[in-house]
Amino acid sequence: MHLRTGKPQTGQGRRSFTVVQWLAGAILAMGIASAQQETVLYSFMGTPDGATPQSGVIRDSSGNLYGTTQQGGAFGFGTVYMVAAGGGETVLYSFTGGADGSQPYGGLLRSSRAGNLYGTTFLGGAYGRGVVFMVSPGGGEKVLYNFTGGADGGQPWAGVIADRSGNLYGTTLTGGAGGSGVVYKLDPAGNETVLYNFTGGDDGGNPTAGVILVAGNLYGTTQFGGKDVNCGVVYKVNAEGEETVLHNFRGGSADGCSPQAGVVIDSEGNLYGTTPTGGSSNGGVVYMLTKGEETVLYAFTGGDDGTGYAPYGGVVRDSSGNLYGTAKFAGAYSGGIVFMLPAGGGETVLYNFTCAEGCNTEAGLVLDSSGNLYGTALYGEYGYGVLFMVTP
Repeated sequence: MHLRTGKPQTGQGRRSFTVVQWLAGAILAMGIASAQQETVLYSFMGTPDGATPQSGVIRDSSGNLYGTTQQGGAFGFGTVYMVAAGGGETVLYSFTGGADGSQPYGGLLRSSRAGNLYGTTFLGGAYGRGVVFMVSPGGGEKVLYNFTGGADGGQPWAGVIADRSGNLYGTTLTGGAGGSGVVYKLDPAGNETVLYNFTGGDDGGNPTAGVILVAGNLYGTTQFGGKDVNCGVVYKVNAEGEETVLHNFRGGSADGCSPQAGVVIDSEGNLYGTTPTGGSSNGGVVYMLTKGEETVLYAFTGGDDGTGYAPYGGVVRDSSGNLYGTAKFAGAYSGGIVFMLPAGGGETVLYNFTCAEGCNTEAGLVLDSSGNLYGTALYGEYGYGVLFMVTP
């Protein structure tokens, strides 16, 4: 393991600068509420600590954060890392690019009892088409499954989820009987079952997002496929492996297109998510599905007015029904934004990034009980990405 203390960015000069930034952004951006403070918890430096975190983070009960970087590390093929609540990064595992996997694009799942971390790599493994892995708290890695790129799927972009029996569920971008990716289940013994094969047609194709599990059903999105316009779908796969398309994205001014993030669900069964394109200004949308009927909750402007555009990451929802997420581009300083959609509607820009403190905020967020938001940006102070916190 490699231990770095990172470069805390919480000095008085830094705080004053972020307040000035926010005040300027408030003039440029629509719907700004009271100022939020952003703290860069860790700036990645490439080697040996990792580079370009494609996914967001997860948080344990002690406040430690865990994630992956798709590049960097001791061998240049990505890392699994932890940033402690008190500061400092620990590289738990550096991928070699060989049998152990290469380029983990997806996020992590953590076992609360044993502390093991589960995830996927996009490439590498025995067949070069990615793996499902486990990393122990001590930093040892075990490959749980090697994708062949054939009937079992290949190149998993997203991470995995688990059920109470220890089965893991996920998606692959490619492979399967239809060649357009699969939804799979991996049992604790490492046996894979393909639950659904995407054809790339009306049923959708090429899921970059993972799935959520609700009452035995799996819900997710595909980036492509769907009826008529190839803009992707929201789908449900039941325990018998039967797929139902819940929504066909149409693009254009009235709908989103090509979702790359998955969905979240509320207690009434409504689904929420984002698309990075489509909508009235082709800047992407935040949407809600109610019994198959879609409502566009917000359409991003696609311009440089401070409100951001291209929300690649999904949304997280608080107990009051407010939605939080990131947009990758623009904002008042071109580094992207953190936004909130209040339950009553409209957009509030919580923070506008400069590229020194976080550029290209592509992943989604995690929310703690105090309302703090945690996420990652692909680039930052040293050019290799950052882990940040936005505090209300």
